[in-house]
Amino acid sequence: MNRGDDFDDPLIVAEVVSGQKELFRLLVNRHEKTVYRMGLSFFHNTEDAADFTQEVFLKVFRHLATFKGHCRFSTWLYRVAYNTAVNRAARKTKYQSLAEDASGSESVQERDTPEQTLLRQAVQTAVEEAVKELPERYRICVDLFFFYDRSYQEIEVITGYPVNTIKSHVFRAKKLLREKLADFRYL
Repeated sequence: MNRGDDFDDPLIVAEVVSGQKELFRLLVNRHEKTVYRMGLSFFHNTEDAADFTQEVFLKVFRHLATFKGHCRFSTWLYRVAYNTAVNRAARKTKYQSLAEDASGSESVQERDTPEQTLLRQAVQTAVEEAVKELPERYRICVDLFFFYDRSYQEIEVITGYPVNTIKSHVFRAKKLLREKLADFRYL
């Protein structure tokens, strides 16, 4: 068997479960950046995000045999990561929005004037604050849909909310955000 990165995730999972545990590193290499970014968005510091990432992959490794392939491996992994983050945040009694992930990946275009840069930062801050103020159930759906590019079906698997509820939450959240950000509409 070729041990390269060209294997699809379910095949790698099957090989790891059947005893080739060293192949788990392929799954980690493919998905650790996304899990780490989720950790950053929940915990806002690199040390906690690194600990979170390690905790998630340890859980995934321990429970890999429970992955049945009814959804994409990444969806299953993100559900484990999401549940771990929510539980960890609850233990610390603070929950932060996933939307703040965007602030860590900001890139300033060289052609921007200082005014444009400040305006972009003000808009970004306003969006982050508006998303933070959403009811938690809306915020989770918006974060996963827009910031993590998950489909409604994947969000259903991750959160346990029915698809129609997710669609409703995203719709209502967009309406609330439109109202809260009305002042930025014409900038």
